[in-house]
Parts: sequence; C-alpha cells; structure tokens
Amino acid sequence: MSTPTSPEAPPVRLAVVDDDPLVRAGLTLMLGGAARVDIVGEAADGTEVAALVDRTHPDVVLMDIRMPGMDGLAATEELRRRPGAPEVIVLTTFHADEQVLRAIRAGAAGFVLKDTPPAQIVEAVLRVAAGEPVLSPAVTRRLMARAAGEGTDDGTARRTRARQRFAGLGEREQDVASAVGRGRSNAEIAAELHLSVATVKAHVSRILARLGLNNRVQIALLVHDAGFLHEGDDGAGGTAPDRTGRTG
Repeated sequence: MSTPTSPEAPPVRLAVVDDDPLVRAGLTLMLGGAARVDIVGEAADGTEVAALVDRTHPDVVLMDIRMPGMDGLAATEELRRRPGAPEVIVLTTFHADEQVLRAIRAGAAGFVLKDTPPAQIVEAVLRVAAGEPVLSPAVTRRLMARAAGEGTDDGTARRTRARQRFAGLGEREQDVASAVGRGRSNAEIAAELHLSVATVKAHVSRILARLGLNNRVQIALLVHDAGFLHEGDDGAGGTAPDRTGRTG
C-alpha cells in the first residue's frame, strides 16, 4: 500500500491560507511545482477556510497565523472540530512559542516558518499527510517549557483534567503515552517496553482515539499537563505516573 511519502502515491491535496496575495502566489508557485503536491485552493482569511475545505477537500491546509477577520489559530480550532477535517500546518514568520502552543492544542500537526526552503515545506506537507507531526524534539521541549509557565490557576485545572483523561487509558497505553511524552520514537518505545513497532503504533492510534487527540505532540502535552514530565526532561529521568495516575 502506498503512503503520501512514497513516489507512487497520488499527490497530496494542499490548500494555502494567507492574507498576503504575494505570499500565496509565491507558495503556490513554489509548492505547485512539486510532483507529490497538488495546490487545490487558496483563501485570504480564516473566515473563508470552511468554504474552501468544503469546495476543494484538501488533505492538508497550510495556515497563516496572523490574518484579519479570523486569525489562523481560531480557524484551526474551528476546522479541527469538523468530522474528517484535513490536517493543518501553521505558517508563521517567527518562532512564537505561545501561538504555536495554542495551534498544537487546537489540533495543528506542526508549524513551518515562512522562510523555510520550499523542499522542506513539501516534506512537511507529505509527512503531515502521512500522519506524522512536524515538530522537532527541540521545539517540543520548548513548548513543554512554555506550557509549564502558564498561569497557576489555569495550570491546576488543566492538570486535574489531564490526569482524569490519562487515568482512562489502559495500563500499557499509559506506558506508551508516557514514553511519547518523553519524546521517544515508536522504535525506541518498542525496545523500551519489549513490544513490536506495529503494536506500539496500534497503541498510539488507540490513545489518540480514546483521548480525542490529533497527533503525538498533543499526547506529549497531555502527559506534561498531567505533571508526569518536568521541564528539560529528555527521557533520562523525570517522574513517571504509576497505575493510579500518581507520581512517585
């Protein structure tokens, strides 16, 4: 079976949303020439995204953050609530941790900077279409640190909610989720837990379905929100949950 990243797969259908017509034209020109990407539509504002998706049925939406009317974050939140929604890659001109964190919580599969080389944007689109988030471990760790610095009251409520959701997972699913939170790949989780890679993939899919999440980064954020990771934890240490959801 072909995947979006294999040469024999059909092109990934991509929609571009940006309020700057020159940026849209540039992206369409650069990405439209890629053999495995098909630009199916454009929009200039977040308020146009729903109609664009209904009309063109993209696999991936490349979404600018700052737009008049409805910005890319609100548009992402609205879009990802729809059944069968396309994946979203946030497009930005700067490393804005707070906005990227909001986008990931809303369901975006990652972000790319506007000055990213076209070949790398194409690769990001293909990866997201294949179900892989496009956030490096370094960016993920920075997002975790940002999440740790959010307001105390809001953080306390978020921790309670996250622990309740985590407790609803099975024992092995909790093990896998914790490993995802530490930034482990499927192969690393398989070796650590003495499972096959296919079994780990199945667990990750079930975790996403059970928790209503979109990607691995959201699993990592949930584990962090629950208080089971610490800022700077790279998997070598930290406090893991026990079967009751407590740390120790």
